[in-house]
Amino acid sequence: MAEQASRKHDVPFYILAVMLGLFAGWVGIEVGDLLFTAFLVLAPCMLLGALRPERPWRWVVIVGALVPLVQLAAYLFRAEKPYRAQIWEAFLAWFPGIAGAYGGSLLRGVVDNLLQGK
Repeated sequence: MAEQASRKHDVPFYILAVMLGLFAGWVGIEVGDLLFTAFLVLAPCMLLGALRPERPWRWVVIVGALVPLVQLAAYLFRAEKPYRAQIWEAFLAWFPGIAGAYGGSLLRGVVDNLLQGK
C-alpha cells in the first residue's frame, strides 16, 4: 500500500523528466552541440536523482532515451537528416546522465546522513 502511494507521488517527477528529456533532445537538434546536450541530460538527472534517490537509473532511462527519440522524430517529421556522428552523439548523452543520476542520489544520501547526525 505504501509503495502504491509512493508511485503516485512520483508521477510529477516522471512528467518533469519527460519534459526535460524532450527539451534536451530539442536543443540537441537545434544547437547541435554535444557538450551542451550532455549538460542538459546531466543536470536534470542529477536533480531528479537528488529529489528521488531510490532507483536513480530510471531518470537516466527517461531523460537519456528521449534525446535519440526526439532526433528520430525530427528525422521522420521535419525531414532533418542527421549525419552519422549525430546519431551516436545522441546515445552518448546517457553517460553524463548516469553520472548525474547516481551522483545526485549519492549526494542526497550524504546530506540525509549529515542532517541525521550519524
